[in-house]
Amino acid sequence: MRTGRILVIGAGIGGLVAALLLASRGFAVTVIESAATPGGKMREVAPGGAKMDAGPTVFTMRWVFDEILQEVGVSLADRLTLRPLETLARHAWRDGARLDLFGDNDRSADAIGHFAGSAEAEGYRQFCKRAEAMYDSLRETFIRASKPNPVTLVRRAGLRGLPGLVGISPFTTLWGALGEHFRDQRLRQLFGRYATYCGSSPFSAPATLMLVSHVEREGVWLVRGGMHQLAALLADLARERGATYRYGRRAKRILVDSGRASGLETEDGERFAADAIIMNGDAAALGAGTLGEAAMHAQARTPKAARSLSAVTWAINATTSGFPLAHHNVFFSDEYRAEFDDIFSRKRLPRAPSVYICAQDRGDGDERPGAKAGAERLLCLVNAPPTGDESAISPSELQSCEETVFRFLKTCGLEIERDARKIRTTPQDFARLFPATGGALYGRASHGWMASFARPGSRTRLPGLYLAGGSTHPGPGVPMAALSGRLAARSVSEDLASTLRSFPAATSGGTSTRSATTVDMA
Repeated sequence: MRTGRILVIGAGIGGLVAALLLASRGFAVTVIESAATPGGKMREVAPGGAKMDAGPTVFTMRWVFDEILQEVGVSLADRLTLRPLETLARHAWRDGARLDLFGDNDRSADAIGHFAGSAEAEGYRQFCKRAEAMYDSLRETFIRASKPNPVTLVRRAGLRGLPGLVGISPFTTLWGALGEHFRDQRLRQLFGRYATYCGSSPFSAPATLMLVSHVEREGVWLVRGGMHQLAALLADLARERGATYRYGRRAKRILVDSGRASGLETEDGERFAADAIIMNGDAAALGAGTLGEAAMHAQARTPKAARSLSAVTWAINATTSGFPLAHHNVFFSDEYRAEFDDIFSRKRLPRAPSVYICAQDRGDGDERPGAKAGAERLLCLVNAPPTGDESAISPSELQSCEETVFRFLKTCGLEIERDARKIRTTPQDFARLFPATGGALYGRASHGWMASFARPGSRTRLPGLYLAGGSTHPGPGVPMAALSGRLAARSVSEDLASTLRSFPAATSGGTSTRSATTVDMA
């Protein structure tokens, strides 16, 4: 008889949410994580001893976490300090032009009017209406729901929702749709950037992704202590409900018995028995055989050509001058199309990259609520090809990229202390951290109208094995990964409900021995 033993492989956001929800329902949950702390891509580094976020930096869709924590009897506001940002992001170009976007639509429209004229301001208002309509059409039918296909999506929408689905423009590229609203190429750059939130090119991604702009207008928050605090909170809450975390353990292979996932063996030879397993890693790892031959058929191999963006990042603790940084900043390349051609077609670092900077000690404007004047924590990022498992970017290429980036920032008015301590992460580093991805950070790229339907759902072809994380439905990003964990927990609960005679008490699990002995977590 199955006893409700759940294994979660990976303590990324999807796995943390799944572990919390299942532990709160009385299942015996054990989380296996190769790193020393929870978070997955939501990780911390400490250049010069200053801890800072080195992964996701944008907190949106707060309602996702409000709902998840309410489900386990906790108020998010009581456990995490969040502060709404008025300035969503500051944007800059080489010629000195700057444009801030705000949570308030009228304020953003006024700023765009001053920046590019009244016609562009009106184009922005129409763009906002279109993006909101897309979001409203997909929130319940796609974002919150289990993985659909085109037929089930239409069925969920019903006759009343059908006009809204037609309006999501799946067959038009984002770049093309933006041309219907903006003549100013800088504004097309700015709003085209939302494709990169899904690791994609605005020239190949569907217009549907303009809904990301509406998500940001609904609210962007700062998390006191950094984004990693969200991961720590989810882990703590699950532990309070009986979940066990085994850090520093790398999964080696999924065990299969009688055609069903039955457990996990770690690289140090320890075995864990389970009635269900949630793999919170890139789905590509299964098809590539990273978790053993027995589980390879559970998920199709992801073609390398379908991979999303990777990145080169610099986590820096440095003094800055010249440019009034906000919390989120984007410095746009003069050669935007060439940037994505370099990455996706030529498989090389872009010769003229756009640069994102998260100034983690800043709030709105040049306000610095988190630090006094002096060195500040910066995460600088440029997009890169997901080729970390094919060929390493040479030291000379990386050095050239770094010099190009800092020289470009200087022409935009921002000077960063060059001899400051920094930690660089490359596609090869990301490939080591997240196996079978090549360093791709968002699963599949959202290129073409069918791309969103190509992401796997919670259930795999192997009974007892489930998926969560940004490479699965509904997609990448912190709230979307959280929703994937919620969907995985729901699938596990539904599938085990008919076979479990009773749920176990939420305990910390049994004892373990090494040398490939089995741990009974009941």
